Amino acid sequence: MKKIALFASGSGSNAEKIADYFAEHEGVSVNLVLTNNPKAGVIERARRGFGTGRVHTPVVVFDRPTFYQTNQIIELLQNQAVDLIVLAGFMWLVPAQLVQAFPNRIVNIHPALLPKFGGKGMYGHFVHEAVVAAGEPESGITIHFVNEHYDEGAVIYQASCPVAPTDTPDEVARKVQVLEHAHYPRVVAEVLASL
Repeated sequence: MKKIALFASGSGSNAEKIADYFAEHEGVSVNLVLTNNPKAGVIERARRGFGTGRVHTPVVVFDRPTFYQTNQIIELLQNQAVDLIVLAGFMWLVPAQLVQAFPNRIVNIHPALLPKFGGKGMYGHFVHEAVVAAGEPESGITIHFVNEHYDEGAVIYQASCPVAPTDTPDEVARKVQVLEHAHYPRVVAEVLASL
């Protein structure tokens, strides 16, 4: 059984899509959701249960000192025998010690075509606003391995969508989210299969 830990800071729509996808796959389980936000929507989604069988997933809420100044999260993940860490709307920079403990086993999705519109402060709506302000003809998603820097890990997969001159940031966000939900679970499965 291969095990996934999901890290999320927000509503958890990508986390739920991934968990639902793997609820239908024998041999893979999402056995932990971790969040830095005690009010994150992902907590309710995980407690309600993922998948058609509504499998309850344990949730761990942690704070900044625990994440950056201790090894508690690393030890938890190792004790759970986690094979892959999947960031699904997780907003904090992953500390070097966690990257080193799980080399090429942490993946993230970014709502733009990296290397454009990446880096510190470039997340969520800020990305879509920047894409529209720059007059870009397209946007999309980048799924990549995580290293010690924001959005600089090796690219695993990209998909694009057109951006019309009249599109608002909200319209771009909707197009990008369709790509996220369509591709992220499948690419995660491919990465898991290669481990």
